[in-house]
Amino acid sequence: MVTGQVVSVNPAASVRGPSHTVRRGKTPVLAPEEARQLLDAIDVSMPVGLRDRALIGLMVYSFARVGAALTMKVEDVYVQNRRLWVRLHEKGGKRHEMPCHHNLEAYLHAYLVGAGLGSDPKAPLFRTVARGTGQLSERAMVQADAHAMIRRRAAAAGIATRIGNHTFRATGITAYLKNGGTLEKAATMANHASTRTTQLYDRRLDEVSLDEVERVLI
Repeated sequence: MVTGQVVSVNPAASVRGPSHTVRRGKTPVLAPEEARQLLDAIDVSMPVGLRDRALIGLMVYSFARVGAALTMKVEDVYVQNRRLWVRLHEKGGKRHEMPCHHNLEAYLHAYLVGAGLGSDPKAPLFRTVARGTGQLSERAMVQADAHAMIRRRAAAAGIATRIGNHTFRATGITAYLKNGGTLEKAATMANHASTRTTQLYDRRLDEVSLDEVERVLI
């Protein structure tokens, strides 16, 4: 009778299973028509409306992270070669500069003028609303403020998708790629170190999946 031997080293220890790569992000996105619906629904007769449209527009058109957007100062919106540019302060102290889409240029110009923000270039660009006044305070918005604003604006515009702070980054990147932009350029514009990260924001396949689902004709 042969007795079993105890092996001191597991021969399968070096075997690795297939790696799992996330190819699709979980961030809810908006169709271009929905993004336009949301932006157009904002009442810009008051500084807070100008602020909200400018912030959402910044994230859509420049692919800005909400954290980078909210740390901007007034001086981070500037003119270069007769075009408005934005300077974003990214993770690790890196600076990322982008020319503005013509819609974003209009939104930012209207906000700066309408809210009277030109006098202090070092002041926060996106500010909270002073309690009971309806006017902007001197305090910078934080991500929780932006999230509450976005959900409020979406509800008022009749947007059913439960969007969040990162929705507009994904929405802008997807719209750019659908209109012939390249993944490499999108990665540069979004300040991603790798196109793999950018792919998480590319939601073009969502439309393909929906088209295929509709083939189930019963």
